[in-house]
Amino acid sequence: MAKTGSDDAYAAAGVRYETIDQGKVRAQRAAAATAAALPARGLQELVESRGESAYVVDLGDRYLSTVSEALGTKNLVADAVRKITGRTHYDAIARDTVATILNDLCTVGGAPATITAYWGAGRSEWFDDQARMADLVDGWSAACAEAGCSWGGGETQVLNGLIESEAMVLGGAAVGLIQPKQRLLLGSRIVAGDVILIAAASGIHANGLTLARKVAVALPQGYATPVPGDGRGYGEVLLDATPLYGPLVEALQDAGVELHYAVHVTGHGWRKLMRAQQPLTYVVEQLPAVPPIFELLKRAAGIDTEEAYGTFNMGAGFVFFVAEADVARALAAARARGSELLVAGHVEPGAKRVEVRPLGIAFDGESLAIRG
Repeated sequence: MAKTGSDDAYAAAGVRYETIDQGKVRAQRAAAATAAALPARGLQELVESRGESAYVVDLGDRYLSTVSEALGTKNLVADAVRKITGRTHYDAIARDTVATILNDLCTVGGAPATITAYWGAGRSEWFDDQARMADLVDGWSAACAEAGCSWGGGETQVLNGLIESEAMVLGGAAVGLIQPKQRLLLGSRIVAGDVILIAAASGIHANGLTLARKVAVALPQGYATPVPGDGRGYGEVLLDATPLYGPLVEALQDAGVELHYAVHVTGHGWRKLMRAQQPLTYVVEQLPAVPPIFELLKRAAGIDTEEAYGTFNMGAGFVFFVAEADVARALAAARARGSELLVAGHVEPGAKRVEVRPLGIAFDGESLAIRG
């Protein structure tokens, strides 16, 4: 059955991608006109990068990539779970925020140079919690060190009346360099015959937390409810930190692997595999292991397998598209740095579509309307 993207359970939780995407497309169209300002600066945009996870500008001898991102509502889970565990969990929350930003940046081949933080609080007293602030700062700086980028500062705001009094909005922006220019990754490089490689997810990451928080209310012990197959409480499992996939992208390219494209699997779930513009069919024949948290989420939220794969990462954190001749080299390079890649499928000529054949489900191109 081909899915066109109703996202029923997620919409019921208050997030409607069909509505959000319409606004994003409108903004993209307006933003495109502003590129006329670049030549006066001696710069040129890569038009195709509009609508990608990161925007790319030609600097002449190299490309520059930029991205802005935000965590979402995962820190609300940390605030609730602290009452159970006694730990703030903001070291993991900081890492999640950095990963959310940098995992988008590296999809175009951008190696991070600098990152800035945006922390917006509902009241000044949020910053008085020294344990939470220490974990937030330490986690952020540790993630930057792992990614190999400089934390250049950022912005802290107190927005009383706009942000709830006990809440914090976490986000930021990053600048990356693509050098040499052959390391640029864009969807137009995918060709029929390419192989789909999947880097595993550690858990839910930062996508789907609005629905996950709604589910917690209905669980018998709330966030303390044990997750079957894991043993830890539901809230702790939700807080498993997101991997940084940028170092893996760099390792593959350093090993001479000719990557064609990469996708960070976030909102829209496995539909993101067809993010490239051209009409191609993405055939998945092998599935990564599904973290136990998703089976609990499916059951508690009352969603079927098709909706789950169209909403969550379901074990696929990051996806690479490479020529068949480069698969062995890619697997070896990943293994050399302690990572495993799953040979999950291939790309075929045909209509824009994702086919998850082991599950008998498919997503048609119109279910991913994220480009202007």
